Amino acid sequence: MVNYWLGKQEPSSYNFDSLEKEKKTSWDDVHNNLALKHMREMKKGDLAFFYHTGGERQIVGIMEVTSEPYPNPKEKNPRFITVDVKFKKRLARPVTLDEMKENAKFASWDLLRISRLSVMPVPPKIWDEIIKISQK
Repeated sequence: MVNYWLGKQEPSSYNFDSLEKEKKTSWDDVHNNLALKHMREMKKGDLAFFYHTGGERQIVGIMEVTSEPYPNPKEKNPRFITVDVKFKKRLARPVTLDEMKENAKFASWDLLRISRLSVMPVPPKIWDEIIKISQK
């Protein structure tokens, strides 16, 4: 069974256009304990939304997890992990944080409750709703 996730990134640091061009990357630089816990639950084949933070605050595309979590080679502490991801597809149009805040279906989701969390699960009903909104 595929699980769904959301990964946040400051677009000036790394953005979805870069992933589309490069085709794959490692999702690293995560240090928050809860975000790391979520990353440890990721599996090869899972799907994740790519969310641009900062001034954009919107979901722009989908990436696929292509590895199990493993120790981040850039870190000395083995508790910091990474997963490899690849470009899957761009959403028909971005779905903004403001749109999600206006939709009651998103009220209990971590994106609205724990705004600084960089990696989080996406319940299937929310995943489907985001896809639906992106196609309007």
